[in-house]
Amino acid sequence: MQTRNKMFDDLSQLMTNAMGVAQGAKDEAETAMKGWIDRWMADRDFVTREEFDAVRAMAQKAREENEALKARIEALEAGAGPTSDKA
Repeated sequence: MQTRNKMFDDLSQLMTNAMGVAQGAKDEAETAMKGWIDRWMADRDFVTREEFDAVRAMAQKAREENEALKARIEALEAGAGPTSDKA
C-alpha cells in the first residue's frame, strides 16, 4: 500500500509541475503578444486619445468661430442694404 501512495504522490507532483510550466508558458506568450502589439501600433501613425481630444476641441472651436463670423457677415450685409454688383 505504501508503494501505491508513492505512485500517487509522484503523479500529483508531476501534474503540479506540469501546471506550473503551462502557466509560465501562458504568461510568456501573453507578454510576447503584448510586446508585438505595442510595437505594431507604435509603427503605425495612430494618435493618442489625448491628442485626438485636443484636435477635436480645436475643430469644435473653429466651427463655432466660423458660425459666429458667418452670422456677423450676414448681419452686416443685411444692414448695408441693397448693393449693386456694378464694377
